[in-house]
Amino acid sequence: WRNMPETALVPGLIARAGARAATMIEAGPGVARKASPVSYPEPAAADTGTLAGVAEGVRACRRCPLHAPATQAVPGEGPADTRVMVVAEQPGDAEDLAGRPLIGPAGRVFDEALKRVGLERSGLYVTNAVKHFKFAPRGKRRLHVRPGAGEAAHCRWWLDREIDLLRPRLIVAMGATAVAAITGHGDGVTRLRGSIIPLADGMSMLVTVHPAYMLRLTGQEEKRRAWQDFLADLGLVRPFLAGPAATAER
Repeated sequence: WRNMPETALVPGLIARAGARAATMIEAGPGVARKASPVSYPEPAAADTGTLAGVAEGVRACRRCPLHAPATQAVPGEGPADTRVMVVAEQPGDAEDLAGRPLIGPAGRVFDEALKRVGLERSGLYVTNAVKHFKFAPRGKRRLHVRPGAGEAAHCRWWLDREIDLLRPRLIVAMGATAVAAITGHGDGVTRLRGSIIPLADGMSMLVTVHPAYMLRLTGQEEKRRAWQDFLADLGLVRPFLAGPAATAER
């Protein structure tokens, strides 16, 4: 302590402490400065009457901070006349770089599962609940971070546009973030998985896990069970591909 230059200031601070306290008491309480509210601009003008227009709007979106560190937004892709829409959670590293949904390791699991149950990805519309990659840098790697409720809420504007245009018979919600984007809460994915839940306007939702879940498992038996359950869930999609798409009352 003797060798610290700041120690020389202590006697003076103590001597003036009473006077400073009296001055503050006499001044009375002040009014705290309000923090500037955070506001995000509305989506850039786009032709949201078409999926192509929505995709352009997604790419230009600056509604939340996730756009800043991401390489690019990742809009959905697939046929406009599909009866089945797949909603994953958010882009990963590979999707962020390529600008396409579900093409990384989890996407390869998804594609293999579709093949096993006899479904063609080309017949599905695939998108994410959140359109930008949220990550934490770790050296040269970018590690996935789950989007917050506010970020998902801002992206819900785009998901709603996609649903309005497609009016699918079935929405496959993969993971808690996707379920929350559609229903308002993401609880109970494990309990609800494999369930067909009626939605408004004649649509239904199938709840299942995100394929990345299986990549995180370590036990062989656990992986085998999760894989079989995932195949069983996707096997419920086929009946919805036959027949007319859902129509909404306008």
